[in-house]
Amino acid sequence: MSNINWNQGNLITLHQGDTATCAGNLNNGQLYGLFFYNSAGNDTSTPVVVVGAQSQDPVIVNVPGTTGNQGLAAICFVDGSRTNTVSISITQGTPGAQIQAFICSVKMPLDTNGISNESLPLDGQLHAFNKFTRYYSVPASHWYSAQIQSDINQFISVQFEEYKAKVYIVNATQETVDGTIDFIQYLGGENTKRLVSTEVSSKQSIAFTLQGNGRQTVWMNADSVQNSQRATISVQSLSALYKTHKISESELIEDFV
Repeated sequence: MSNINWNQGNLITLHQGDTATCAGNLNNGQLYGLFFYNSAGNDTSTPVVVVGAQSQDPVIVNVPGTTGNQGLAAICFVDGSRTNTVSISITQGTPGAQIQAFICSVKMPLDTNGISNESLPLDGQLHAFNKFTRYYSVPASHWYSAQIQSDINQFISVQFEEYKAKVYIVNATQETVDGTIDFIQYLGGENTKRLVSTEVSSKQSIAFTLQGNGRQTVWMNADSVQNSQRATISVQSLSALYKTHKISESELIEDFV
């Protein structure tokens, strides 16, 4: 049983009875995702209790059991405007529990040990999107086309901007397409949920546009090792395309969508 300093949002491992606390390090006006992986090596699911400000009800995140540390992440979103401190705990009633956890946003983790933290080239090329990969970039103030692709069922990633996030689910199961997404929770309930959108595709890729504003965008893998083996992400400037092909940027966006 231990108390872990989680102020850096770094990748940590918790066991039965452990608590990790990020004290006063969440910023007003930023949205955070707490990512949980079950690494116990058995099929027993583990409840993780998430606590923020006193005005917020605690949230229990059920992290699905798996073998060989091969499961996908469970996620709890936290609004830094409503609490600057968050803690996570595994209760004494879960013998053998072992959870890997980290905090992701445009700011975190500050300590990226164990996380592949890389700048994403906005070159339109396919880049591998492996487990524990955090891509970041600062798109200029124009439109971009993007694509996330995976031929494995239910590949999940999260795009963070400063005060919002979007969950992309590629090659989704029919249950997810129908709206059953039970691996995402929200500390603060509907007030936090409104900051998060979800895009689900039953196909092997999701194509979308994004508009840069000179601020950082982050893409975080939320999936397992085996689900990420052939997953890719690509982002390309539409401004560069229309300058090359001498057509308007609006025409390119219309063709894309």
